[in-house]
Parts: sequence; C-alpha cells; structure tokens
Amino acid sequence: MKVTLIEPKAPGIHVYSKFKLPRLGLPLLGAMLQRDLGIRPTIYFQELGGLDWKDVASSDLVGISTITTTALEAYAILERVKQAGDIPVVMGGPHVTFLPEEALERGADFVMRGESEFAFIELVKRIRAGDDDFASIPGLSYPSGDGFVHNPSTPRVQHLDDLPWPDLTLIRNHEKIRVVPVLTSRGCPYNCKFCSVTKMFGRRYRFRDTADVLDELEVLHKRSRHSIFFYDDNFTANPRRTKDLLRGIIDRDLKIRWTAQARVDVVRDEEMLDLMRDSGCMFLYLGLESINPRTLESYRKEQTVQDIADAVKILHKYGIKVHGMFVLGSDEDDVNTIKDTVRFARSFRIDTVQFMVLTPFPGTETYEELAAQDRILLEDWSKYSGHHVVFDPLQMTPYQLQKEGSIRSMRRFYSLWRCWMQGMRFRWWNMFTYAYAHHAIHRFRSRNKDFLKDLKQRWGRVRAKVPPRRLGGLENDA
Repeated sequence: MKVTLIEPKAPGIHVYSKFKLPRLGLPLLGAMLQRDLGIRPTIYFQELGGLDWKDVASSDLVGISTITTTALEAYAILERVKQAGDIPVVMGGPHVTFLPEEALERGADFVMRGESEFAFIELVKRIRAGDDDFASIPGLSYPSGDGFVHNPSTPRVQHLDDLPWPDLTLIRNHEKIRVVPVLTSRGCPYNCKFCSVTKMFGRRYRFRDTADVLDELEVLHKRSRHSIFFYDDNFTANPRRTKDLLRGIIDRDLKIRWTAQARVDVVRDEEMLDLMRDSGCMFLYLGLESINPRTLESYRKEQTVQDIADAVKILHKYGIKVHGMFVLGSDEDDVNTIKDTVRFARSFRIDTVQFMVLTPFPGTETYEELAAQDRILLEDWSKYSGHHVVFDPLQMTPYQLQKEGSIRSMRRFYSLWRCWMQGMRFRWWNMFTYAYAHHAIHRFRSRNKDFLKDLKQRWGRVRAKVPPRRLGGLENDA
C-alpha cells in the first residue's frame, strides 16, 4: 500500500519563512506506519519543495495535515488529488479538528480529530483490508448519506513513550532542514485565551521518558550537527524533569546547540539557568504577549510586566538570547500600546521579536467570543497568519492595528539603523537577522498591497471608541 503524507506550505511571507521547520505530526505518523504496518510513506513538506504530482497520483491513500493558515492550500491539494483519481484523502491537524465539516464539505473522505495517531493506524488497516466499517474508530469524522458522522473523540495519548521517534528522513529534501525539531512533552496547564493548545492537547502535561529523549538526541546529533529546537509549548514546565534532561545532555557530552519555548518564570531557578547555559542553550522563545497589564490579565497570562523585564535581564546575564513574542490588539490595547511595546523591546535589548496581531483561530475562546460579537471581518484562512488583521479591534480601527501592529512595529524594531549598529558591534548573526527581517517587512507590504488598500477603504475610518490610555511603562527604567 502506497501512502503519501503532505504538510502544505503557508501562504506568502510569514514568521517562519526563513527557518523551514516541519511540524512533527506527519513524521510521527510515518514512523508508526513503518513500525505497525510495514508501510514506508513519502512525506512532502511543501516549504522544502514542490509536490511530485505523478508520485502523489499513484498513491493508495493521501494524508494532509493543516493548521488554519495553510487550510486553503490544503483544500487546493485535496481538490487536485481528487482530480487525479478516486484516492481516499484523510485530513488532520488543529484546523480540521475544530472544523471537520468544512473539510468534509470540501471533499475529504475522512477527518482525524485531535491526537489521532493510533486511530489513523486503525483507519489505514481497514482501508487496506477493504473494510468500510469505520464506526468504532475514535476521533474520526466522515460522510454518511446526506450528512456526516462524528465518532466520539479519541482519548489523548497517556504514555508518549508508546509512540516512536518521528522519522524526519521520510520527508522529501529532508537534508535541507537546518533546525531539527524534537518534542519531549504535550499539553499545557495554562489557559491563554487566544491559544488552541489546551483544546488540542489538554491542560495536563505528559512527558516522554528522559532517557528516551536523550537517546534520540544522541542519534540526531550523530546524523547532523544542526541545532535542536524543542517543540514543547513550555520546555521548562516540570523543572526537575527538565534539569535531569539537561544534566543528561552534559553527561553524554552531546555538545548540541538548542533553543526552546519557555515562560518568564524560568529565571527564578538559578540551577536551571546554569544547566541551560552549560548544555548549549542559545535562545529562549518567550511568550511575552504584552506590556499592558490589563492585556496580560485579559489574556490570562499569569505574569507581570516586571516579570518580563526581569526575565530578559537575567537571561542575558547568563548569555542566553531572548526572542520575545508579542500579541497586539486586545480590547485593552490602543495605538499607543503598540508604540510603547516597541520602545520596551528596544530599551530592554530583546534580541529578536515577533510582533503578531491577535488572531482568532478556530477552536480558541477568542474566536468564539469575537464571532458571538460579530467582530470577525473575514474568514479567508490564508490571512489567519498573525500578520493580517481579520477582526474589528475595540480601541483602534482594523487598518490602524494592521499599520501599527503588523508593519510599523516591525519596521521600528528592525530598522536599518539598528541593523547597522549590530554590525558596528560585530554581532554578525544579529545583523543578518535584522537585515532579513527588514527585507521581509518590505516584501510583506509589497505582496499585500491589495489587502492593505481594501482594509483602509472598508475599515480605515476612525470611529467613536474608548479614549486611549497611556501605559505606565518600564521603558524609562531600562
């Protein structure tokens, strides 16, 4: 049986355009197909190259995994697969987990909802055997008569060590991957309003065995000297477990370079910071979100502006760079909030930033709230990138949020003057990153001229709104 798995490319310029990082869902399914069914699939990660349509058309089964911003490309692939023949198509991923009927109406034969690794293997078994009884496969949605059947949700994987290591070598052009992804946990106990992680993976952390992770890191390090990115939503969620892992990296003398996502409270543990530095941590990606206390509260972020400032200073003291991720455009934000945020990021010398506009992804509380208030302006999923304004903010016009939050904020942080200053200080990596980001902003503006024009014409008028409130900021204390 020939199985082809596809991760569609994101449209246009996006935050990961330069760093092509595949999600691990399909390499994991590929490893399970090999282990459990003896099937070696081909995986296409479109960011690394186009699809070989002759190869795809000869498949017995095609699987497509999609997030919201890649959904339209996924549906275009689905349509072309169906034009090539009567090939069963299975779709999965966060977007169709929350909107399964959309995918089925577009022509998908099956939708796998949630953590469906074992359910997917069972589905492939039955298709291969010619068995069309799918009623007992959990988490599966499929057409039936004039409607759709949604089987009860699949239980989440309780023991992650029951899953094999994702096989990145199944990806066409895998040798082009420059940052190697590794996942050591699932779930997040926090409940940020705009995030779909808890809806997808639950609020309880589940961890892989530390020795198993170390074994995988050792194999990956021997295969490639590229840096490691830990895909966990919060790599330091369980401090004792994380410290055991870092000690293992040091004891095995792996000498890897790694990056990860974490919360600002990581800096409260000095032993953790010592181990991170000694085990090869280069960068931490911190979900800072906002320097507006009211926004942090509305996001349910459970951190303060002072926590953010302290985290940046302390990580720099340990030689660890900070990538600050901000989400602009809450109901508590106005244009001045955005300007203050840029000043804060510059004054505290955050190394790199990601100024994203609030995006109501399906499955999130933000989406449900804005939809109920009739504030979602468009459902062109290709614009759900974090770079495009797709809702009506409370204290700005949509065009103001787009101009200030998505474009000018990035231009101010990655200005040519700041790029030049990085070079004057012989910070060559920073200079290259700033120059790339500066160029990407101009490319984004150029490629989105029509969107910006339409946004200004339709939603650019200043309307009566809550009077803007200046932030009491820390920018003068840097």
